Amino acid sequence: MPDGQIVRVRLHERQEVPGPYPWRYLVGVPSWIASPDGVEAAEYAVWVTDQQLRPIAGVDLSGVPTRRLPGPPPPPAPGWAVRPAPERRGRTVVHDAACRHAGPGGRELGTLEALDALMRDGARACTDCDASTILIPALELGEGYG
Repeated sequence: MPDGQIVRVRLHERQEVPGPYPWRYLVGVPSWIASPDGVEAAEYAVWVTDQQLRPIAGVDLSGVPTRRLPGPPPPPAPGWAVRPAPERRGRTVVHDAACRHAGPGGRELGTLEALDALMRDGARACTDCDASTILIPALELGEGYG
């Protein structure tokens, strides 16, 4: 509270959310309602961030309904790898990073870097993976724009 007061609330639910504050909590704040018969105890429900709460020492939260974000985000799309060509010194082959021929020792590239690598003399795209079916048409689209 602004004046330093502390209010004990009832925790109904917690939910993991994206953003700077990873959790939000549905809490019941004690309040009072005026009625024709007098004043009655009530509860006001509101969502708050984890920054607005302080846990009470010794209180077990394992029974609180908890909703987590769906599984981990999908892995980023694989990149590309450039390796020396086995058939001739000084030549290179660009592979999809997941290609069985990319193997260890290749340098991982982003798409624009892979396109740049293919434009160098002596470079070719691997025909056993997606490199030739994706990168070559992309190169052809860019002809005349350099």
